[in-house]
This record gives sequence, C-alpha cells and structure tokens, in this order.
Amino acid sequence: MLELDPHTLRMGIILLSVVVTIALYATERFAIELVSTAVIAFYLVFFHLWPEPHSTFGAKEVLSGFANPALIAVLALLVVGQGMFHTGALEGPSRRLVAAHEKHPTMTMAVLFGFVILISAFINNTPVVVMFIPVLVAISTRTGSAPSAVMMPLSFVSILAGMTTLIGSSTNLLVADVLKEKEGIELGFFAVTPFGLILAGAGLLYLLFIGRHLLPHHHARDTAKRSGQQYLAQIELHAGHPHLGERPVAGMYAHLNTVTVRMVQRGDVSFFPPFDERATLQEGDILTVAATRKALVELLISDPEVLSSMVRGNSDENIDPADSMAITEAVVAPGSRYTGRSLEQLDFANKTGCIVLGVQRRSRMLRQKLSTIRLEAGDDLLIFGTRKTLRALRFNKDLLVLLWSMSDIPDLRRANRARLIFGAVIVAAASGLIPIIVAALMGAVAMVMSGCLNVRQAGRALDLRIYLLIAAAFAMGASLHETGAAAMLAETAVNLALPYGPMALLLGLFAIVAILTNILSNAATAVLFAPIAVDAAVKFSDTPQMEHKLAIAAILTVIYAANCSFATPVAYQTNLLVMGPGQYKFVDYFKAGAPLVVILWVVFALIAPFYFHL
Repeated sequence: MLELDPHTLRMGIILLSVVVTIALYATERFAIELVSTAVIAFYLVFFHLWPEPHSTFGAKEVLSGFANPALIAVLALLVVGQGMFHTGALEGPSRRLVAAHEKHPTMTMAVLFGFVILISAFINNTPVVVMFIPVLVAISTRTGSAPSAVMMPLSFVSILAGMTTLIGSSTNLLVADVLKEKEGIELGFFAVTPFGLILAGAGLLYLLFIGRHLLPHHHARDTAKRSGQQYLAQIELHAGHPHLGERPVAGMYAHLNTVTVRMVQRGDVSFFPPFDERATLQEGDILTVAATRKALVELLISDPEVLSSMVRGNSDENIDPADSMAITEAVVAPGSRYTGRSLEQLDFANKTGCIVLGVQRRSRMLRQKLSTIRLEAGDDLLIFGTRKTLRALRFNKDLLVLLWSMSDIPDLRRANRARLIFGAVIVAAASGLIPIIVAALMGAVAMVMSGCLNVRQAGRALDLRIYLLIAAAFAMGASLHETGAAAMLAETAVNLALPYGPMALLLGLFAIVAILTNILSNAATAVLFAPIAVDAAVKFSDTPQMEHKLAIAAILTVIYAANCSFATPVAYQTNLLVMGPGQYKFVDYFKAGAPLVVILWVVFALIAPFYFHL
C-alpha cells in the first residue's frame, strides 16, 4: 500500500485547497467574501494543528495579506477615486472627451488607450490606471455605455505595455536583479522591448478583435427610472453666471438646448417665447424652464456657479458639508396641508433644509415662477438636499418620498481641491519621489480632510470583496511557499523539459509561470521562478557562451510570462482597481483573460526559436 510522507501530504492538501478555492471563485456558488474568509480560516486551523517542523509559520504569516502594502495602496487609491467622483472633478474633461467621442468615437478611444500604452511603458502602470478609471467611467455614464466594456481592457493594456521596457513593471526589475546576482549579467533598458512589442501587439489585436466580444456588459443601475417626464424649474442668473449676456436665436437660447425656457422674469416684466432681443439674459433674471430630471441634473453639475444659483434660496448652514448632496422625487399626498399653498408660503427650504428644483403636474404645463405655484395633490416634486435631510422627509406626512429614486449630485465647488490632490498623488507615485502606498494613503486622508469626502463616503469606497480576495490570495501564496508546493511545481516543470532541449524548457517555464502568476501574483511568481530559470539554463549549457545566451532567454521568458496576469482579479493590482467600476465577477476575468494568456504563449512558442536562435 502506497504511503505518503507527512511533507508530501501537507503539500497535496494545500494544492487541493488552492484548486477548490479557485473553483469556488469561478462558479460563484458562494459569495467571494465567504469563500475568501473560509480559505483564510482553513489555513489558520491547518497550520495551528499541523505546523511545519522547525518553522514559525503561523497566524501572523497567514494573515499578512491584510497588512500588505499593495492591498493598502489599492484601497487608498479607491478612496482617492471616490473623491474625484463625488466632487465631479472630471466633469469638464469628460464633457470634452464625450464631445470628441460623439464625433470620432473610434479615434478618441484609440488616442486615449494609445496614451495609456505610451506612459505605462515608462512609469508604474498603477497610477496610470487610477488616472483613467474616473475618466472612462464618466464617459460611459454620459454616453450610456457599459463601464465593463472598457475597464478590463484598460487594465490589460497597461499590463501589456509594461512588457515593453525594463521599468514598465516592478516585476521586470525584480527578475533582472536575479540575473545580475547569479550570472553577473545586467539587462539593458530596452532588452525586453523587441519581443515585448511582439507580445503586446498580439495582445492588443486580441483585445480589439476577440476580447471585446468576451467582456460582460454590466450597466450601472439607474435609479431615476422616470427621467422622461418634464419638470418646471427655476434658475436665477447672478453675477458671473455662465449664461449672462446670451441672446435668443430664432426665439430660443442655443446654449440652453437641454431645457425649454418657458418664461424670463425681469423684475415686474415677463418675457415669453418666442423671445426677442429684449430678452437677452441679464443679472437678476429668473428663468422658468421645463426639463427632464436628467437635464436638470446635467445643468446642476455643469458649473459650480449654476449649482450656487440653484441653492441660493437655501441658507448655507442647511447644506451640511459632511454629507453628500442628492436629489429625489416626492409626491404631494392626498389631503396634504401643502395643497393650495406655494413653496414660498410653506417656507419649504428653511423648514426642511431641502430645495424643490422642479414641479411636475400631469394635468397641464405650468408657466409661472416656481416659488408662486400653488401645489395640488399628486404633484411630483424634484427635491435637492443632503442625503440626511432627504431621508428625514420620510417622516413628513404631507409628502410621499420615493427614496428609491435618490441619486447623488457631485459637488463641483470642491472639484479643484480633488483635482489638486489627485494630481499630487499621480505625480508623486509616477515620479518615484515617494512609494505608491505613501502617496495613496496621503491622498485618501487629504480627500477626507479637505471635505471632498466624509468618513462614511470614504468607507463606502473600500470594497470588502477586494479586501478579502487579495488577503486570501496572499494566504494561498504564503501557504504554497511554506509547504514547498510552489517550488515543487517549478522543479517538476523544469525536470520534465530537460530531456527535450532548451526550447522545451522555455515553453514549460512560460506555461507554469503564466499559470501561477494568476494565483500567486506576478511579483511572487517572478521572484520564485527567476533563480530556478537561471539554474535550469546552466544545466542545458555546454559552454560559457551557451550559458550566457540561455540565462538571458530564461530570464526574459520569466519576465514575459509573469506579466501574463490577466485571468484573475488577484493577479495584478490594476485588475483589482477596475473590478469595482466595471462591476466584474471573478469568472469575467477568466473568460476574457485566459484566452489572452494562451494566445501569448502560442505567439511566444512561434517566435522564441528564431528570436533566441534556439
């Protein structure tokens, strides 16, 4: 009867646990959070009850992923991105990009991704992805497309670009350092570039013609389901308002094309359409407009001056800077005390801390100042305020508040602060002045301290799935390394290739590294396999010249394969960064990324014999 020694049995159990965990992630029968917590708990119990002889490996090492700098950096960067979103800091750039996208969609996206490729080849790609995530989300939101169609390609393109220079990825530098230590060979800056460009080109072609069809299309949930109905709203033009001096053209205002101007009130004089030269917009004019909810929101966040004008009727103390601003809909209840009274008479803003942006009455289109409209039962009100004050309206018996329709409004008044913080994080991280984790944490703290986010909003940005997923990945990697299972896999791959020559060694190395880089993370896999690859190259060499050539080939193979981190979200931190904005599931990465790994292996197999002269 075959008996397994305890060491082999331990390795087998750990390998089986990794396979089962990945299978559970892929099938999504159980929540990712539950699976991640369960596998961490399993390793804690396993190494407590069956510790490795003469080893101190235990709970501290299993739980080390929770304090890993890469994980903390990712979470902090998510907070920074949330600050950009909540302040609408990218509204201006995204509007210009959307305008360009509407005219030349293919060219705009090509230029945008081309820029990502260019800068990802020369600086760490994490800040590059952080910089473009909110831009692409804003474009997707404004064009009505699914963010999931562009988020994963953004991550994949930045990773592919990282293959093309020695500094394109920190993994490249780690592997190159092993070659220098063991063989005294120093790779040049562009040593990885020729073959890297071939592999990156193949990856880009895959994404362009095949990969985009494998991506999911998860649209963001739209809470404003009744956005087609028209509300009557009011805009006061104060000093510095962007529409001051606008003249009517053919009886209409060209730059207010998303709303219908029903009346311009100037003191005691009212102008009605079609408007003539007398109705050229002046300071103090009050515009009564008809617009959909979407158009009103667009107008509200188009400029901080517009926002100020629309909240002018409310005192500053009613707008709590520690809470996010939002809008919701409410219906005047039957038998309400509001019936027959105007908003002015009700003193609605001061009593509730909220502002009525618009009124919709199905029976007829109103044409008078918003504040003087006498409300009727069934009137639909579009209300603006903080989330706290809007939720408080639930206890108002005169209104039926539709909280399901509540949506946040970016506060552009804090946009410049957010842009400054975001830019400082990107510059600091990309230039190498300070480590990414330090820059990210400083940026997250600055977003909260500057009022761009409050603590609760920052907490919402911390995705529990990502936190537990990457912690579980580190636990698996540490367990594979501690039991020797990872080294055993590496040595087995090398030994299997030995009888078939150096080319078989490179192909086997590429395959096993590309697989494990999606389980252990690319840095851990690269550090593990780089010395093994150099040692294997020595075994194949008969002369110093052959050893030199094979050592370089083996190291380049490890670099390229370690960058094939496309098949799981834990393979690389940019994959984790786009997971939330793209609303991806674990299996989505495998569906779109695994074929890319296979294609790159095939391209490597076809080109490597000629490139390395083997």
